[in-house]
Amino acid sequence: MKRIVKSILLIAFLSATTLIVRAQKTDQLNFTSAKMLTLIGKSEETPTIYDRIDSNKYKGLPPRVAQLLTNSAGLAISFKTNSTVIGAKWCVSKSRALANMSPTAHKGVDLYIKKDGKWQFAGIGRVSGVCNDEIVISRMDNSEKECLLYLPLYDKVEDVQIGIEKKAKITAAADPFAKRILIYGSSIVQGTGASRPGMAYPARLSRLTGLNFINLGLSGSAKMEPEVADMVAAIDADAYILDCVPNTNPTLIKERTAYLVNTIRRKHPKAPIIVMQSIVRESGYWDKVVGETVKNQNINIQQEVLALLDKGLKDLYFITSEKMMGNDHEGTVDGVHPNDLGYERMITHIQPLIMDILSKYDIKDTR
Repeated sequence: MKRIVKSILLIAFLSATTLIVRAQKTDQLNFTSAKMLTLIGKSEETPTIYDRIDSNKYKGLPPRVAQLLTNSAGLAISFKTNSTVIGAKWCVSKSRALANMSPTAHKGVDLYIKKDGKWQFAGIGRVSGVCNDEIVISRMDNSEKECLLYLPLYDKVEDVQIGIEKKAKITAAADPFAKRILIYGSSIVQGTGASRPGMAYPARLSRLTGLNFINLGLSGSAKMEPEVADMVAAIDADAYILDCVPNTNPTLIKERTAYLVNTIRRKHPKAPIIVMQSIVRESGYWDKVVGETVKNQNINIQQEVLALLDKGLKDLYFITSEKMMGNDHEGTVDGVHPNDLGYERMITHIQPLIMDILSKYDIKDTR
């Protein structure tokens, strides 16, 4: 019993010591508000800076949709610095991390630094409470570095600050991504199952292609409601990807797909619209209700797209989900949402198809 008590006290002491050391390290940094730097990944300007959309502009949005639009999924801070240390301070809500998400993806941050022309992961800011104070990376050289700090996928964020050495400089960098491709979809778009914010598939597509894939993932709530369709169509983009089948039941797919696609087309006569089938849910191989539902979702969305094409709708494309997640059944975190392996397979499947479509409209990174 005494050994157990001593062990507990030792663990508590070491944890407290670690927190003190971290605090001492960040106390030695100068912090700059992210408002002074470049915020990327937003679909429109908002009164509350880290909201994705100003939901008050759009009447009749479901309350859950309006709440999810306050999550900072897909947003990142673009900056340059010659500091050998980069820290971060950020505040989130008191909500608990979801069971099928890592705390870092839900509420934490992660940092990418450009190396030899490519974005490379550098470190994470771990979440420890409502307001967090972390060294993300240290002991680097003092060359100027182009950086992206991704914000939490599933929480409302306030008061983001970037910390650097007192002798170093930090400046706002340009948005590193060209054009605007809006992805409207489910929790799979928002990033459930990804290990950290920068691993959500819209963010990965941006880093891989140099194009700005905007994350409009609405966990459990991408149901193609007419009011949401009106909001999606009101957002200006060069192309639209609709990955909302996982949240919309087979009946609603037949009722709502045409309105969503036609509303976007009326507002954006020449923009390509890409519709995606749902990934096959691993639990559906055993749960026959889930399996039949996903099957009917994918059948119905294909029929709806074909019907629109038969009516003469132009610039409409369709991506099937066959073999999107591989065939070893190891690509999900919970039988529904991709893990990092599943997202990798998903991107391998959809990236060349999407880029081939976008190239027909000269939507590419020309910088």
